[in-house]
Amino acid sequence: MAAQLLRVQNFGVSRDGYGAGEGQSAQTPFGHADPASIFAWAGATASWPNRTEPGGSRGLDDYFTRDFHHNIGAEIMGANKFSPHRGPWENHDWLGWWGDEPPFHTPVFVMTHHLRPSFTLSDTTFHFVDDEPAVVLEKAREAADGKDVRLGGGAAIIRSFLDADLVDTLHVAVCDIELGAGSRLWERPTDLEDRFRHEVIPSPSGVTHHLFWR
Repeated sequence: MAAQLLRVQNFGVSRDGYGAGEGQSAQTPFGHADPASIFAWAGATASWPNRTEPGGSRGLDDYFTRDFHHNIGAEIMGANKFSPHRGPWENHDWLGWWGDEPPFHTPVFVMTHHLRPSFTLSDTTFHFVDDEPAVVLEKAREAADGKDVRLGGGAAIIRSFLDADLVDTLHVAVCDIELGAGSRLWERPTDLEDRFRHEVIPSPSGVTHHLFWR
């Protein structure tokens, strides 16, 4: 049986290495960063799942957009990707940013110090865990039923798994914006070259794709 990889896919950062800005709220999930500018490259593709009109680009950007769900059996995310709330839950009314049809279609493991019961929306079940990265990955791999696990972010969660040397592959899309502050993935992409092979592929859309593999 093939090894179950832990994959970072389509994670967008600014030129200065931030995956999100400061000041997250229910109205601004990426803080002062404009999510449209971070994900414009994917939203312009023919395979963007929220596309309402025909058309869209093909090529490399479209390939990465199509590949997002390929062989993924579970996702791990941080508390701030799931919610703007800080501290203990006052109630369980918040069910995520995504409405009744979350885009994951797999079990999702939310890493948080403030636990709450699991719940299911459509074909996505959210589990809340307060464990070290290696333990969370073990739970996600079991739930993934032989498929790979996606590490969805944010940047701090990805860094924690990198620090634990658990990440197998990364695809990071560097967008042509600067944020100046927020949740930072790296100082520079070459910081990871001591552990990964690294290939840089510029796209006509203006985004630069960075691929890392062991």
